[in-house]
Amino acid sequence: MSYRQLIKNEVQDYISRMRPVLSIKSLFSDMTESYVSPSEPSLNEKVTIRFRTKKDNVDAVFLICSEYKTKMHIVETDEFFDYFETQIFVGQTSFHYYFEIQVGRIRYFYDKRGAQKEPLEHYRFQIIPGFKTPSWSKGAVIYQIFVDRFYNGDPHNDVLTGEYNYIGGNTVKVYHWNKYPETIGIREFYGGDLQGVVDKLEYLKSLGIDVIYFNPLFVSPSNHKYDIQDYDYIDPHFGKIVNDGGLLLNPENNDNKDATRFIKRVTDKENLEASNAFFAEVVREIHKKGMRVILDGVFNHCGSFNKWLDREQIYFGKEGYQKGAYHDSDSPYRDYFQFHDQTKWPNNGTYDGWWGHDTLPKLNYEGSTELYHYILSVAKKWLQAPYHVDGWRLDVAADLGFSPEMNHQFWKDFRMAVKSANPDAIILAEHYGNPVPWLQGDEWDSLMNYDAFMEPVTWFLTGMQKHSDDYREDLHGNAGAFWEAMRHHMASFSMPSLYSAMNELSNHDHSRFLTRTNKKVGRIQTLGPEAANHNIRKEVLREAVVIQMTWPGAPTIYYGDEAGLCGFTDPDNRRAFPWGMEDMELISLHRELIRIHKSNPEMISGSIKELYSEYNVIAYGRFLKEEQSVIILNNNDMEQTIKLPVWLLQIPRECVLEQLFVTSKEGHSTQWRTHQVQEGMLTITLAPTSSVILKHKKINRKKFLHFV
Repeated sequence: MSYRQLIKNEVQDYISRMRPVLSIKSLFSDMTESYVSPSEPSLNEKVTIRFRTKKDNVDAVFLICSEYKTKMHIVETDEFFDYFETQIFVGQTSFHYYFEIQVGRIRYFYDKRGAQKEPLEHYRFQIIPGFKTPSWSKGAVIYQIFVDRFYNGDPHNDVLTGEYNYIGGNTVKVYHWNKYPETIGIREFYGGDLQGVVDKLEYLKSLGIDVIYFNPLFVSPSNHKYDIQDYDYIDPHFGKIVNDGGLLLNPENNDNKDATRFIKRVTDKENLEASNAFFAEVVREIHKKGMRVILDGVFNHCGSFNKWLDREQIYFGKEGYQKGAYHDSDSPYRDYFQFHDQTKWPNNGTYDGWWGHDTLPKLNYEGSTELYHYILSVAKKWLQAPYHVDGWRLDVAADLGFSPEMNHQFWKDFRMAVKSANPDAIILAEHYGNPVPWLQGDEWDSLMNYDAFMEPVTWFLTGMQKHSDDYREDLHGNAGAFWEAMRHHMASFSMPSLYSAMNELSNHDHSRFLTRTNKKVGRIQTLGPEAANHNIRKEVLREAVVIQMTWPGAPTIYYGDEAGLCGFTDPDNRRAFPWGMEDMELISLHRELIRIHKSNPEMISGSIKELYSEYNVIAYGRFLKEEQSVIILNNNDMEQTIKLPVWLLQIPRECVLEQLFVTSKEGHSTQWRTHQVQEGMLTITLAPTSSVILKHKKINRKKFLHFV
């Protein structure tokens, strides 16, 4: 080494020793509008990218992508931070990047995990030119309705006892609304319908709901309707039966050819057209209330009752219907299904069933272009006049087709069909596991957010698996595991997808969150339904709803959660809404938290930053330049005093935070009080099993001086 170089290194070492220690927690960037502008750029558009450091704390910041490395420049400084900026042109493909921070000879890299010694590809920031999700979907409050169990507004369309036979028995009409579902309850019907939804729209509006997501509505034999019988029509049992008649099955008869009452109800075009017309009216009423509608699209499989297969001969010989593929090899629908034995007709049961279920025949997109284009026409039909639905939720979307190539091609074409019919429609997919291949801007918009919301929240607050099938003491209260899971799985999303993701605590496939708080491992088959109600902890649910309403994404409420409904996993999670027996405190809690969510813009579009992480205690901030909120949870059964660096949220060094909301073992409160910030730090004591939302509000100095 030369003498000159030796002197240079010594000077650099001296400068590094004199410089304050690098403030790693101050380093920040994300994909919100504050740090990427525009955050949803068009093709070939200039984009401004920002990075934040502590004031006078670093030598240089570089933006690094696969093509180049560019130095960023300070464009703004405030009380705490320097803001570095650069501009790039995004082309027509995804742009991935991360940051390098230099302090003397020290280097750190910054990606979606935060500051790291080495960057990893999975955690790079991603901009997808031309990919936008509807503005209304970001942060929208969604309400999921399992229609048969919500409210019976029209008793005349109820499924009757003995109306038809399905999976081992005849249908049963339930006369006691609050009866627990049977263990095998697929053919039990409580009578909920679309008129019931209309009757309760004022209630949903009063909660602050933005979107209603319906479990399937199309003609189907089950109460859950994931076994579609006819994609062209709303089930008259949910809609209107204007032309009734025919016979019920007697208890000894299981032959659906004799179920003439059912056949009349679901094949008569007057009933079908009346139900479609009524659904169009329902959507109009929902839109008048300022809410939107998402339908459940079950396109991976249909049902054995489906008119294309017609295993039960519901449509056999009926005017306007063609021969089903189960009975006739000459059926025009033969290629809609993959039959493995071409010699078995009639009664060919060798078709593929989803997960081996012969009541859920898998659709054969590879074998039929007619089927392929028909389903695309269905996707468009319900988004257009006279229905004007606002989007689709896609059931088991990654399973569609018999190959990954077909799956991706179909969803690309599905997206084009949907956006051509309604450019402002949303496409949300059910998915478990890595979603990255489908979230590249040309297939799905976003997901039901299991991995990056439901599961981390459930493990942290309850230690329970989402089906109540397991208890993990090592994950209960494990704040480190919570943040690690959140960071890892949120990294799969670009900004448009993350802020539109359905953040659920419960749904029709998993145990109710309130039941998970009792830490009982089991199901209705092993423990019975009453066990789902015992030893529940409403204070833990309150904490969970606080997270739900303050986390990036679209908080999604499963009907009845807000009213205190319990239940193990399917079918117990599909209990009837407890009208007249609602937990009014929990309804009030949801209403107030929805109001806070919607009235504070940082909750909708702001950044998120971890502030504190210890056993059973987490704190984080949601913040924009002008709006900052602090959310703190103490999931311990004892009081906790903690100290938080709220200055990391751009909150002034000396100020007051206002308490917007607090929960405890006793309930919740919006009673106003203040908390003092000193030298950028907040010291706060939290009651056992409690949570709090604090807000920094900037004072309008002109108004303040005029007032004093």
